[in-house]
Amino acid sequence: MDTLDNAENRSVFIIREAFHKFRKIGMLWSMGKDSTALLHLCRKAFMGSIPFPVVHVDTGYKFPEIYKFRDRIAKEYGLNLIIARNEQALREGIGSGRGKKLDCCTTLKTDALKQVIAQQGFDAVLVGIRRDEHGIRSKERSFSPRDTDFKWDYANQPAEIWDQFGIAEREDLHCRVHPLLHMTEADIWRYTRRENIPAISLYFARNGKRYRSIGCHPCCGPVDSTASTIDEIVAEVETSLVPERAGRAQDKEDADAMQKLRTLGYM
Repeated sequence: MDTLDNAENRSVFIIREAFHKFRKIGMLWSMGKDSTALLHLCRKAFMGSIPFPVVHVDTGYKFPEIYKFRDRIAKEYGLNLIIARNEQALREGIGSGRGKKLDCCTTLKTDALKQVIAQQGFDAVLVGIRRDEHGIRSKERSFSPRDTDFKWDYANQPAEIWDQFGIAEREDLHCRVHPLLHMTEADIWRYTRRENIPAISLYFARNGKRYRSIGCHPCCGPVDSTASTIDEIVAEVETSLVPERAGRAQDKEDADAMQKLRTLGYM
């Protein structure tokens, strides 16, 4: 069994454990490479269909390619797609260029996520983050509890030994489940290639630039690259010294932005 087979088996095991442990779960889908790989793994875990809702936290400022990709894949896969938006914040003009990126992310992403979790009654959500993506995410566990305010106590995470995921059954806790923590950026691209998973065109170089990490168009910039195929992306990622989130504006605005966001409930 090769590395990708082992990674796939671990991810599927975590997905099925979450489905068994929790009363009602959902999956967060950003249309990025990681969450689309997670979508594929969820379909594999349940023989081609997903027995729970898939949630897109939509800030209203995503790239047009993201919306087209979302609608096409949701229809093709027959997803129970929920689109979560902080409508009041959008009416107030949040995200239109005013204020700090950190505040915008908190309002349009974290608060929108809190709203949809409350509305749908989810006690757990599957999230496609990886440990190698950012230093603060390296502190995560596969099953990560949040308190009543969805805050993450990163200094007090439950132990996970021999694939035993001990989650306290408390009504005041909500859980984030991370089936991709053990995979790397290169693993995701290799798995995408092997499984023929669709990927948004933004990831592939045009005119010497490509997006390595995608989100809201005002906050994401492309990096220098000539990688126009998955093979070329894998080769580039394996040798690059540039951080994966180098194009993310919120990371540049505040060195501790990700830690602040995640302690407040961000993905």
